[in-house]
Amino acid sequence: MAEMLTISLLLGLISGFLAGLFGIGGGLVIVPGLAIVFKHYQFPEHTLMIMAIATSLATINLTALASIRAHHRLGSMLWGRVLHLLPGIVLGAGFGAWLAHNLDDRWLRISFIVFLCHAGLKLLKHAETPPVTGKPTWWVDWMAAWLIGTLSAIIGIGGGTMTVPYLVRCGHSILNAIAVSSACGLPIAMVATLSYSILGWRLTELPPYSFGYIYLPACAGISMASLMTAPLGAKLAHKLPAKRLKRYFALLLFAIAAKMAFP
Repeated sequence: MAEMLTISLLLGLISGFLAGLFGIGGGLVIVPGLAIVFKHYQFPEHTLMIMAIATSLATINLTALASIRAHHRLGSMLWGRVLHLLPGIVLGAGFGAWLAHNLDDRWLRISFIVFLCHAGLKLLKHAETPPVTGKPTWWVDWMAAWLIGTLSAIIGIGGGTMTVPYLVRCGHSILNAIAVSSACGLPIAMVATLSYSILGWRLTELPPYSFGYIYLPACAGISMASLMTAPLGAKLAHKLPAKRLKRYFALLLFAIAAKMAFP
């Protein structure tokens, strides 16, 4: 377990730094990284992706709390907007975890590869999201929140890559959108963590130190390390050419997608 904890600490340091540097959730790095590590340690083949996804979501809880606190202090949090999106987010996250539990590992892998390519293309395109006039109706808001929660729980991310563009299109400033997105990431992580714990609770083939589908040593190592390096990445992002950095990260995402497609 000590070796696994060390590897997880290193993965957390890298993912936290990249998340702060590029402004994209560490789950895009954590999930494929854990899938590779779990395969090396000969975890059951059909549980590799769902355990990586569940563990990634469990690590988001601490980082989301830290982010919420920071945005609240800066005065950019719109709590009314958060509460409006909360029901759809919660129901979607629970449904997404249930769906992932019932999907074959191959389909989870394909879903993640598609999302990696989508995120990479968005970074390369770097197009501004045009705002729309008028407030979205309650059912549009609810459906968007439900979809974000569902996809986030299936992919293993906090949903920022979907929540921020949606809120900007609704007319919110980018700072408010990022703040609200960070607050929405916490219920996604909490509900998905609880759901994956319950759904995997009775499975006897999972390795020791598993809490349902969540592998605790990896979760602890990544959570602790990513909190230390995310602020460093964010500071460095202000000093380096943003467009060039995003191109490099897009190439990294494509490389990870290729590695997952052709292991």
